[in-house]
Amino acid sequence: MQTATNNTDTKSQFGLLTQKRFGAFFWTQLLGAFNDNLFKNALLLSMVYAVGSAPVGASNMLVNVAAGLFILPFFLFSAFAGQLADKYEKSGLIRRLKLAEIVIMVLAAVGFYLNSTTLLMAMLFCMGAQSSFFGPVKYSILPQQLTTKEIVGGNALVEMGTFVAILLGTICGGLLIQMTHGRLWTGYGVILTALVGWLASRSIPAAPPAAPDMAINWNPVNQTLRTVSAARKERPIFLAILALSWFWFLGAAYLTQLPAYTRNVLGGDESVVTLLLAMFAIGVGTGSLLCEVLSGRKVELGLVPLGALGLSLFGLYLSESGAPRENGGLLSILPFLQSTGSMRGLSALFMIGVCGGLYTVPLFAFIQIRTRPETRAQMIAANNIFNALFMVISSISGALLLGLGGMSIPHFFLVLAVANLLVTAYIFKQLPEFTVRFLAWMMIHTMYRIRKQDLEQIPEEGAAVLVSNHISYMDALIIGGACRRPIRFVMHGPYFNLPVMKHFFRAIGAIPIVSKRMDPVMYERAFDEISAALDTGELICIFPEGGLTRDGQVDHFRPGIEKIIQRNPVPVVPLALRGLWGSFFSHRYGKALLHLPRRFRSRIELVAGRPVSPGEISANHLQDYVRRLRGSWA
Repeated sequence: MQTATNNTDTKSQFGLLTQKRFGAFFWTQLLGAFNDNLFKNALLLSMVYAVGSAPVGASNMLVNVAAGLFILPFFLFSAFAGQLADKYEKSGLIRRLKLAEIVIMVLAAVGFYLNSTTLLMAMLFCMGAQSSFFGPVKYSILPQQLTTKEIVGGNALVEMGTFVAILLGTICGGLLIQMTHGRLWTGYGVILTALVGWLASRSIPAAPPAAPDMAINWNPVNQTLRTVSAARKERPIFLAILALSWFWFLGAAYLTQLPAYTRNVLGGDESVVTLLLAMFAIGVGTGSLLCEVLSGRKVELGLVPLGALGLSLFGLYLSESGAPRENGGLLSILPFLQSTGSMRGLSALFMIGVCGGLYTVPLFAFIQIRTRPETRAQMIAANNIFNALFMVISSISGALLLGLGGMSIPHFFLVLAVANLLVTAYIFKQLPEFTVRFLAWMMIHTMYRIRKQDLEQIPEEGAAVLVSNHISYMDALIIGGACRRPIRFVMHGPYFNLPVMKHFFRAIGAIPIVSKRMDPVMYERAFDEISAALDTGELICIFPEGGLTRDGQVDHFRPGIEKIIQRNPVPVVPLALRGLWGSFFSHRYGKALLHLPRRFRSRIELVAGRPVSPGEISANHLQDYVRRLRGSWA
């Protein structure tokens, strides 16, 4: 990962805001998102509340058409935008895009002044096009300017800033459109914001192109198909893209229906719409910032299933909020807050936002660090294409089910919550790394307090073998949950073949092994599989003792590690686990798992030593090294 020169990791994600390599970009993207939502929310509110006497279905249809027009350019132009972001210097591209925003917003102001729905809809489409070109630059520039340890915090700040911008833009759009001569003031607001955003973009440091020799494909249809095809070949990336796109399906569905939901179900006026959107935006910002704390400054995929589960639970909670009002009066904020059930809707939207932040930030960071620099913007473009496709489908679904099908909005929210469980379960089944990280994260953070030391000794990329002492049945989960990279563990064959569990072990890529005397075929197959994994640059972890310790000490290391390194001369990183002796999963008080737990939330440590070169490898040497790392604390 490229980083800005002469910069070190910041101690806090907020420290990035003071650094030029991130701060100018942060404010540029925040102002862009602010302007999008100021314009879009003012337009949506003017449409919803301008047709107060029209049938509910007509209002829902018009709002969904507007939402579709804003999203459609992401589907049409993202592939081309990804090529530009990989081929050209990114800060210059951003400045040109901000100039285009100024032109679009001048025309939008004219549309507001003339009360021209046609012109405003056209500018909504153009603003979507401008945003579609900004997206690949926005997310591909971050890995060039930030270090590996900063990437989660940087993404969290971007997501937080984006949804703060949604909040402020939504509030300003709602306030401006309700003022006397509100359309005129809205026009002034969008022009001023575009100008300030362009000024902020002038301070963004240069970000060299990743693929300057790329030949641009000017055929948008052909390039879209090529970009999608390239993403599908990278299966983990593609599944992460689908997971993100599903979130935007949900987000578009919730936010698009919120004005009509507030008016027709909760009985609130425009100010209540703004309040509910504010709660959602604050929730996403909160969830995004929590990622830095909960992940330990690494890409923690275990937060993604946690966020997905929360999206469904609080989606169900939202679907039960409110009841259709029989009178025609609309409540402002204070009467709404005093009404029965108002806190339910507010808290549900806030928690949907929190879970959305936990869900999206690790996925964005995962895509950024797992893609090659020369194709990173194109993979982000593929993400934008699928995001747009899912959001367009979301708009169509809303229009069909609500506008034509006559489904109530609470029932629509219920369908979304149930569908989320089904879709995310499928994605996590296809990419078990998410589930494994979730289980590891939950286990570590509920049963232990782990301290990680010198884990930067584990290489960020390329093949390597990790060797560790073996104290408990939790050792693999702890190591896998603490390390940034996915790890393939070598495990005892009989455990691998346990009923039900064997499907899980196979899904996570565990490699079963037994002694050569017990099963020579499985023994050799295990070494072949280890060798193949190392050939492709994967990370392997073995427990050379061959079983759990019976006395808390580091037992004799078997020579299998020597055979592995003879076939694949890669670095070996010694690890030491401390503090697990005496846990429920160890043999200290008899056979593990058969005695009562004697402690909870105990402190443990995982320590890494410096990598040992292939020429220095011997089982005895590694055994001594791990013993020294472990020290006297078992």
